[in-house]
Amino acid sequence: MVAHARSRFTRGGRLLAVGAAVALTATACGGGGGSTSQSPGGSGAPAASGDGQLKLGTLLPNTGALNFFGPPMTAGVNLAVKEINAAGGVNGKDVATINRDSGDTTTNIATQSTTEMLGQGVSAIIGAASSGVTKTVINQITGEGTLMMSPANTSPDFSTWDDKGLYWRTAPSDVMQGRILGNVMVGDGASTVGMIVLNDAYGTGLAKNIRSAVEGAGGEIVAESMFNEGDSQFSSQIDEVVAANPDAIAILSFDQARSIIPLLIQKGVPASKMYFVDGNITDYSKDFDKGTLKGAQGTQPGSFAKDDFKARLATVDDKLKNWNYAAESYDAATVIALAATAAKAADGKSIASQLEAVSRDGEKCTDFASCKKLLDEGKDIDYDGISGPISFDKNGDISEGIMGIYKYDDNNVPQPLREEAGAV
Repeated sequence: MVAHARSRFTRGGRLLAVGAAVALTATACGGGGGSTSQSPGGSGAPAASGDGQLKLGTLLPNTGALNFFGPPMTAGVNLAVKEINAAGGVNGKDVATINRDSGDTTTNIATQSTTEMLGQGVSAIIGAASSGVTKTVINQITGEGTLMMSPANTSPDFSTWDDKGLYWRTAPSDVMQGRILGNVMVGDGASTVGMIVLNDAYGTGLAKNIRSAVEGAGGEIVAESMFNEGDSQFSSQIDEVVAANPDAIAILSFDQARSIIPLLIQKGVPASKMYFVDGNITDYSKDFDKGTLKGAQGTQPGSFAKDDFKARLATVDDKLKNWNYAAESYDAATVIALAATAAKAADGKSIASQLEAVSRDGEKCTDFASCKKLLDEGKDIDYDGISGPISFDKNGDISEGIMGIYKYDDNNVPQPLREEAGAV
């Protein structure tokens, strides 16, 4: 991907061209698909754009390799909208939502869903989860002047995408996750690391930054075996990595991990040598025998889901079994609503012009109701979200974030171990 200059509105509205510049510091310590939801009293699909109502579309995976992300992410958006509307909505009107499936890169579902939502006049689209899927629709969305905000995209490519200032995200890039995971493996005593890597923007971005961290700490990447989306056989990749006899193996995949894990176990690789990422760190209690993954670790952007937030999510989806990117999705909907409130408008460009302003350097607030009150009083605000501080930079990236590190228990369920904060 060729890096492009990129435009962003600063807090004062001045337009700047910026390039990509990333630095990282770390301190120790990803339901409702296909449904349309309306604000109370509404019916049918959101009305056409131009009536001043904030209309949010979601482009989240209910099918495909990341389908386990769909329910918590959709619930995060729906909870935020519920609370926004309970606090009076945006600019005197309830927020409307339309939820659609993104599928994955093996299908054309994302393009079809995007076309439908744009046709219904959404102000902003929250999604996609997969960086690869986003690349198939980002130009279509931003080209229409519609805001796009992903709660889960981590590819560094988006920091310099020519998006007319309309693409933003509430998850830290792979620069942060890759380097923290690399440091975790080295910190656990690994001097040699093998990687099984999905050959797309997500997998290769993580691999690049894991390599940087491991080699920067004096370690060595002894194998980096690639596979493609849609592959179902992984024996050759397993053989290549296991033959290198690494101290740790990073599995950079989506749900392909369900096929990769048994092959590693058959080769005698202990779970304690396996390290997962947000695309595959999930509950495997129904997939493998008890104890199969005990001691394996992995990373997930965002702070640990707290009991209060889980309880609130249950009011919109009481069947949730994981909370991957629910907080980032909630924060995406909330910060969009706050920016629309500050702009006193619901079109994509107006919202984008206020996203930096409502996310940094003002009076701290942590929910829509309290932030809206401050805005109504004419005050500058700094929204801090459930997933962590949401401080947008000129690239549409968050400039600081939190990475959760998890460890699998005897039931093959990832349990919170510790959090690491980083500036990106």
